[in-house]
Amino acid sequence: GEALTPREVEILRLVAAGLGNQQIAEQLGVAVTTVRTHLSSMYEKLRLKSRVALALFAAQAGDVGA
Repeated sequence: GEALTPREVEILRLVAAGLGNQQIAEQLGVAVTTVRTHLSSMYEKLRLKSRVALALFAAQAGDVGA
């Protein structure tokens, strides 16, 4: 799959930390729709179907890109 952008990695970390889209949007200073767009892109790149799968992926990947 394609690599995640730095922004997507950031969102992945926040999802893994249990934040909702609204909280993520506030933390990053973007609109909720922007967060959703990033998430869709991530689901596609990682071939995942859900937020839970995304969080599990993040957990397995460890501290991605740190």
